[in-house]
Amino acid sequence: MPSFDIVSEIERMEIENAVNQARKELASRFDFKGSKAAVEQPKPETIILTAEDNNKLKGLSEIMVSKLAKRNVDLRNVDQKKVDISPLGHARQEFIITQGIEGAKAKEIIAAIKEKKFKVQSALQERHIRVTGPKRDELQEVIGFVKGKDFGVALSFKNFRD
Repeated sequence: MPSFDIVSEIERMEIENAVNQARKELASRFDFKGSKAAVEQPKPETIILTAEDNNKLKGLSEIMVSKLAKRNVDLRNVDQKKVDISPLGHARQEFIITQGIEGAKAKEIIAAIKEKKFKVQSALQERHIRVTGPKRDELQEVIGFVKGKDFGVALSFKNFRD
């Protein structure tokens, strides 16, 4: 029986490349000369931005977002946390990259597919959704439907099998 998977994945290498590009731009920009602004990546799915004040952090955040976008990292999967400002004025912000489809979001996608009354079965498996059906055409209609609807996360389709 034909099937495919609906996934929400971002390549870790693209995130790492975006962080490296942001560091290079940070080192070469005139408005950050002599500044203690930094971009760190302690975990593959976490990016930490630090700067001396909120204005520099805003500039650094814009650099990071533009580099992620240029590397084709879908910004719907980037959770920009609230800016933390210390009593001394130092600013810090975390970007969390989400991988996989969360349970509530997966249920929303499955419910939307069932609501359209496609002749397919969809089930949550770990952090992706497996969709199976008797006809390839029906599965392709499901792909078109899911692509056309915004669920708030980046979705891609893998393992289309007969």
